[in-house]
Amino acid sequence: MSIGMILLIVIALLILFGVLQRVLDRMALTDRRALVLVALIFIGGWLPDLTFGMVTVNIGGALIPLGVCLYLFFTAGTGKERLRCLIASLLTAAAVYAVSVYFPADPPAMPFDPMILYGAAGGVIAWLLGRSRRGAFVAGVLGVLLCDVLVAVMNWRRGISQSLVLGGAGALDAIVLSGVTAVLLCELVGEIVERIATGRANAPHEDGAIEGGQRA
Repeated sequence: MSIGMILLIVIALLILFGVLQRVLDRMALTDRRALVLVALIFIGGWLPDLTFGMVTVNIGGALIPLGVCLYLFFTAGTGKERLRCLIASLLTAAAVYAVSVYFPADPPAMPFDPMILYGAAGGVIAWLLGRSRRGAFVAGVLGVLLCDVLVAVMNWRRGISQSLVLGGAGALDAIVLSGVTAVLLCELVGEIVERIATGRANAPHEDGAIEGGQRA
């Protein structure tokens, strides 16, 4: 079983035990919806790919994650957040492409899984642009998909007859890792910043008073 499939099982267990409740709330997802989506991605990953000419699409590795991205995009609170999602996705695609160009194509030749870089890029970019968990997931997933499209288009322009495969083979692992890592990184950074802000708010002033008029 691939790392993407294992991660989906872990996510499902975390959802069942309520560990991801806060993250899901901020992404406008209920536990039931999240579990259904995880199950669809898992099952869809084993289904036959859909072929449209020179484009092959894996249901669990591309179609379902893309649907989740569309849902998160249209349920975003403001137009500004939607714009940030799009910009973050484009920047993440560029970052993923740079990783694929400047790092070895063979994962065993690297000291770590390159898929982690994709997720980290999506999480950092989304956090800097909007501090949004939804934006982080959309950027992480669309970044990988858009990068695959970019590479295929460049090959076609060079006269290379190569099919565009979305979500197939190891791409499912890349997409799952990218989206999940992006959200968790965004959540981690947000939690750290929130704790720092809370600590400063509760810190005593020079005169010994605590914010809100209370004295130590």
